[in-house]
Amino acid sequence: MAQFRYQGYDRSGAKVDGVIDAVSVEVAKDKLKADGLLISSCKAEKEDVVRGLLGQGKLSLEDITFLTSELSVLLDAGLKIDKGLELLKKSSKKPALRQLLEKLTKSLRGGRQLSQALTDYPEYFDPLYINLVSIGEASGQLVEAFRALSADLAYRRSLQQKIVQALTYPAVILLVCIASILFIFNYVVPNMSSLFAGQEDLPGYTQMLLGLSDWLINYQLWLGLALLVFGVVAFKYPMPPGVKARLQQLQLRVPGLRAAVLLVERIRFCSGLAMMLQAGISVDQALQLASGGVKNRLLQQELWIAIEKIKRGEPLAATLNRTAIFPDFFASLLAVGEESGELERIFTEITNRSRRDFDNWVTRMTSLLEPLLILVMGGIVGSVVVIMMLSITNVTDIGI
Repeated sequence: MAQFRYQGYDRSGAKVDGVIDAVSVEVAKDKLKADGLLISSCKAEKEDVVRGLLGQGKLSLEDITFLTSELSVLLDAGLKIDKGLELLKKSSKKPALRQLLEKLTKSLRGGRQLSQALTDYPEYFDPLYINLVSIGEASGQLVEAFRALSADLAYRRSLQQKIVQALTYPAVILLVCIASILFIFNYVVPNMSSLFAGQEDLPGYTQMLLGLSDWLINYQLWLGLALLVFGVVAFKYPMPPGVKARLQQLQLRVPGLRAAVLLVERIRFCSGLAMMLQAGISVDQALQLASGGVKNRLLQQELWIAIEKIKRGEPLAATLNRTAIFPDFFASLLAVGEESGELERIFTEITNRSRRDFDNWVTRMTSLLEPLLILVMGGIVGSVVVIMMLSITNVTDIGI
């Protein structure tokens, strides 16, 4: 099926536009007329290969955060969910978001619940998001569900922005380092190669420098193209399950990275649990649903084993303490919450503390990354300069 962009007017005379899936433009017009729209134009949507490769046709975390927060505001103002989606579609300027909103609106008008419609887009809405929306629909507290999800997504967005801002300067340093190396091997070393013409028994480091320069000049375009293709494939297509499992194992073995992974997974698990308990879900069910938000398979399997033991009657705090996600300190907090019946408040507290710890970890690592890149850049460029000077000195000694 192809996509067709249309413009027209609804029964009330309001201007509407969007994208519809159909096998032909005639079928698309018939579908729109059946919905009561007066069509002024309907054309095939042009495919933008460059936008597709760069992933600009997909929604970002910022888009999902915007959608969730705006829905919470509109629903709180008294609008029905389909009217809220329609209003957001008209005000949205991003084609991918308008297309998503249009499909959700059609699903609702076709008799499906919003939570059921969201299951068609697992790349944007995780099981926790869908389950909370489903609970909100069943309990009549959809506003509270979207408000909680909006706060959680806003934190993820702010953390993402913080990481990007912190990595901007190190990225600039890395680019300068790469540009310096390319300049040296493309211009400086070739201009010096005439000094070594006809010389025999050149030192090994001189031969290595000249050989590396020749190789880079001959193959740098192919190398750049290979890196570009690899980046596009890695960004656009999912990682094979076997490679992903090995990478997750490696993450838990690297000392500095292990702490960050545990913090992130603890935040995902505990924030989901807190929202579930706040929505009135039983502890057993909340534990099962929140474990689905954990991305690392090894940690998720640990949690599944612990949850099964909890269902059989074992204490919650002591059982979760056997997993890597909950060290002794947080297990003691859970024991207090278990005794007092304030598990929701305790899981919220653990989430907030873990978020502060992760913010501090990001700050430390980005602060260390900057001087480390400068040191690497200085080491590489300095090594090349030293080899060049030693080579020139060696040639001069031979000439004398």
